[in-house]
Amino acid sequence: MNVGLLYSRIRKDEKLLLTELRERGHDVEKIDVRKQRFNLAEAPDAFTDLDIVIDRCLATSRSLYATKFCEAYGVPVVNGNETAEICSDKVKNSLALEAAGVPTPNTDVAFTTEAALESIETFGYPCVLKPVIGSWGRLMAKIDSRDAAEAILEHKATLGHYEHKVFYIQEFVEKPGRDIRVLAVDGEPVASMARSSEHWLTNAAKGAETEPFELDDRARELVQLSSDAVGGGLLGVDLMEAGDDYTVHEVNHTVEFKALDAAVDLDVAGTVVDWLEAKAEEAGELEVSA
Repeated sequence: MNVGLLYSRIRKDEKLLLTELRERGHDVEKIDVRKQRFNLAEAPDAFTDLDIVIDRCLATSRSLYATKFCEAYGVPVVNGNETAEICSDKVKNSLALEAAGVPTPNTDVAFTTEAALESIETFGYPCVLKPVIGSWGRLMAKIDSRDAAEAILEHKATLGHYEHKVFYIQEFVEKPGRDIRVLAVDGEPVASMARSSEHWLTNAAKGAETEPFELDDRARELVQLSSDAVGGGLLGVDLMEAGDDYTVHEVNHTVEFKALDAAVDLDVAGTVVDWLEAKAEEAGELEVSA
């Protein structure tokens, strides 16, 4: 198959995918979005005769527009724009999970520092303040006191960008020093790992230790429900153990998997490419029948 890879930087994750695709004899068109011009009516040459496109853009804005253009050009893209729209915005993400009946942390959204402070006081201390757009645990704050709340809200209010004036406040979930990352394709788990740290943030990007995690039936059910809630695709579903159940705090659409690949005894990239081949074949059959 002819595969397009949207990117702005080739990281280890992309290298794993590229190696697997090329070893199987697939033709890969690396498409640097920083150098592309997307015309409304005519697709760029790089998109000619592609069977499927994989979105690996680092910047959310580029991801959202590039996937929209792919769909306008009639090129199948993983993940689709609708999924990217939901997953890239924590508010939309949380609303989708809540609407699907997926247990997710209680969350308030406020638009002024005064309203945000009321939410924080209602949740009590500690609680968590997150940016609506962002990844790798950046700009997240665990708020332990009113003084800290006032200072952090003032800083966000003066940062200038409108996104910092959307205050996403969440209950603090007591977890057992770890969370769970599941890589899934259309809701089917590929592999999963626990990310452990003494810090309240347990992102692998923050240095958390990783180890394989065996999913039980309830976790698998929540992964499927979460995937369906955001439109399916190649996703990273993040769960926390909460009492005798789980809570899903986020679904990621341009999921990184290098840490997972190193943690589990499975060819993660190979399994992902198996799925991509099936998606490209399915898209081709739909195009012929149409």
